[in-house]
Amino acid sequence: MKAKDFLSRLDEPRIVAAIVNAERRTSGEIRVWISSREIEDPVARAQQRFEQIGMSSTRERNGVLLYLAPHSQKFAIIGDSGIHEKCGAAFWEELVAQTAAELRADRFTDAIVNAIHKAGELLARHFPARPDDRNELPNEIVRD
Repeated sequence: MKAKDFLSRLDEPRIVAAIVNAERRTSGEIRVWISSREIEDPVARAQQRFEQIGMSSTRERNGVLLYLAPHSQKFAIIGDSGIHEKCGAAFWEELVAQTAAELRADRFTDAIVNAIHKAGELLARHFPARPDDRNELPNEIVRD
């Protein structure tokens, strides 16, 4: 699928609202990156983008990136070191499996919103919002 077609089918305000709602309950940060490029390794590319947009600079190292490359029909969901210390691999495997099933069913916005919601629940459990929290990173979708 072409990235343009994928993007045209997304409900971006709903995705951004999901990020805002998830981040209200946590000190964590959630970002979505959609790439129009052909990629081979979505995890490696997500890790590069994670660093590029400053996600490893959060106060508690608790950022989550949903990276989607619709042209390649690949995606990755990665989290920073603070999250991995708390949740382990099983959480990520389940989240990726659920997201993949929704993407295969062409429920693109639902896939992203549900992944944001699940990541937000995990973040809220392990990194609850604090009185001095601030939004450390923008909530809009990033594209290349």
